[in-house]
Amino acid sequence: MRRRSLIRMLPGALVAVRAQESSSEALPNRPKVPGTLNLRARSRREQDGKVQVAERVLRWEAARTAIIICDMWDTHTCNLSAQRVTVMAPRMNQVISAARSLGVMIIHAPSDTLKFYEGTPWRQRMRSAPTAPSPTPILNSCPREPDESRDFPIDDSGGGCDDPITKRWTGPYPWTRQNAAIDILGFDGISTSGQEIYNFCKLEGITNIALMGVHTNICILNRSFAIRQMTRLGFNVVLVRDLTDAMYDPRKRPFVSHTRGTELVIEHIESRWCPSILSEDLTRVIPGTDNPLRL
Repeated sequence: MRRRSLIRMLPGALVAVRAQESSSEALPNRPKVPGTLNLRARSRREQDGKVQVAERVLRWEAARTAIIICDMWDTHTCNLSAQRVTVMAPRMNQVISAARSLGVMIIHAPSDTLKFYEGTPWRQRMRSAPTAPSPTPILNSCPREPDESRDFPIDDSGGGCDDPITKRWTGPYPWTRQNAAIDILGFDGISTSGQEIYNFCKLEGITNIALMGVHTNICILNRSFAIRQMTRLGFNVVLVRDLTDAMYDPRKRPFVSHTRGTELVIEHIESRWCPSILSEDLTRVIPGTDNPLRL
């Protein structure tokens, strides 16, 4: 290579190196601080032909805990679903704000919208974690298996939209970002990839995951970062039952209210996959556990 050509290339190369270094320096991960969450976890099991409801206390270290917010989009193909998300989003933001202040990792997972967040530090934080080997394959989707489909408590065929007049959406989907009422800031991360989220959790020593968002019967179970996948990967998982909503139409089996349809899906998850908690348990730690020198 000629000396003149080399000189012309050097400034650009140095800028690239400096940008990489600056990006690395600008992306510290959250500090690991002491504090233990006290989660009242509800589960169900069948015994002697009857369903037994049990509650037990989970003690989760905030430093080892992440909240994953699933598909809380800015709009939806189903108007009533979009309205319920709009009502839920400010309450969810209050909860994650409190949890973030306690040292819990917040991961935003608004599927199909990552283009909106390209170039942000929250997106880069998740992408930069090195690939970690997993005990089972991380699938792009984990749909219901036949035996679960037979026992599923609601009929959500056709999408489950409860608008008075419904039509099958042929695309493109109308959502472009996460609901604006949910803040993305600080040490938060953005990803909709099960592999990326797994990599980051392994890097950061996260073993506990709380799922919130929509929809309980579909994405909360099916996504590559959701309940089925994360339990199979060995994480401790809970569903935040008061910050979720199902896609269910009361005109279909079992012909109950929308609220009751969501509760039935939550009960199914409690029986088959993982316990559920109330969001308030994520907003405080056990007094005294956040004192220095505990980690």
